[in-house]
Amino acid sequence: MIKVNRIVYASFETPDLEGQIDHYTRVMGLTLVDRDADAAYLSTSGDHHTVVLRKGSAARCDALGFQLPPGTDLGDYDRQIRAHGLETSRRRDAQPNISDALLFADDTGTRVEAFVEAEGAGVGFQRAGISPNKLGHVAFNSTDVQKTVKFYCDVLGFKVSDWMGDFFAFLRCGPDHHTINLVQGERNKMHHIAFELRDWTHIRDACDLLAQDRIPLVWGPVRHGIGHNLSTYHRNADDQIIELFCELDRVNEDLEVYEPRRVHQEFPQKGKVWEDIALAANMWGTPPPEGFLD
Repeated sequence: MIKVNRIVYASFETPDLEGQIDHYTRVMGLTLVDRDADAAYLSTSGDHHTVVLRKGSAARCDALGFQLPPGTDLGDYDRQIRAHGLETSRRRDAQPNISDALLFADDTGTRVEAFVEAEGAGVGFQRAGISPNKLGHVAFNSTDVQKTVKFYCDVLGFKVSDWMGDFFAFLRCGPDHHTINLVQGERNKMHHIAFELRDWTHIRDACDLLAQDRIPLVWGPVRHGIGHNLSTYHRNADDQIIELFCELDRVNEDLEVYEPRRVHQEFPQKGKVWEDIALAANMWGTPPPEGFLD
């Protein structure tokens, strides 16, 4: 089976293109590497873009970009995806840095854009703004979380790292504990997008920068039990939630255990179903605000 091996970008439609560009450049510290009248491409560093913003009638995450292993034949991958009964389309030069990509939709309607080769941006980290390391993961509400988990595992080759009860799944496509989060909801939509920061002091500095812009935290700082990452959550210009995190668990794929940390509950720590929801959500005790998960 050909599996995706990392998430590269998230693509958004927005009625406030300039407001979103301002948040992702001035506040988040991403670099605007390319744009036209209707679209903007922004990079954390390394990859040509981490966030794509396009003018639209409503704020939503409409696509995710995943890279396939080097040397993958995109025709073979196309046949693999079609074998699941999915419709696909091939796009050439659809984005500034990607000459060939395969497009299809997941079971919630989010477009998957899979590619093998992509040119880098040639930019480094910004000195202004938060300036995260990379895009870490994207979380979605799903009206049928079990079905969506099955799609990402069976079609894209993800593995389940942990479950919170039977309603919140954490999936990975590489060594990071999770790349996609899926939580039961009343409708299909993005819940949050998450960026990795260097360490706890970087999160502290990010909170100070948000405070200067009068952007309040909606939750955090917290120490999640699942994944054990330190996190904060705030909203951008489109009222979408952005998570900033560090110290996320990494998985030793050969042993199917997590690299040991002092904050772990078990040694070795392995994937499981967490029944203690409060501990899974925040080891420090503060629960998420009412309605946060949907």
